[in-house]
Amino acid sequence: MKEIVGLLFGLGLMANAGLFALQAIKIYSMKSAKGVSTFTFAGFCVLQVTGILHGIFQHDMYLLTGMVASLMTCGTVTVLSVVYRELPAAAAPAEQG
Repeated sequence: MKEIVGLLFGLGLMANAGLFALQAIKIYSMKSAKGVSTFTFAGFCVLQVTGILHGIFQHDMYLLTGMVASLMTCGTVTVLSVVYRELPAAAAPAEQG
C-alpha cells in the first residue's frame, strides 16, 4: 500500500510539472510574461529544491523524481518570466517609424 501511495504521489508531482510546462509554453508562444509573478515562481523553485533534498535524505525516489520534474518546468517558467517581462513604458526602447 505504501508503494501505491508513493507512486500516486509521484504521478501527482508529474502532473504538477505538466501545469508548469503549460505556463512556460504560453509565455514562450506569446513572448510575454504579463500577469506572471516571477517572485512566486522563484519561491516555488526554492520549495522544490527543499523537496528534492528531502527526497534524497529519505531515499524517496517518487518524491525526488517528481520534484526534479517540477523544478525543471517551474524553473523554465521563472527564467521565461524574466526574459519576457513587461518593461515600463519609460524604459522601453523607442520604436523606429
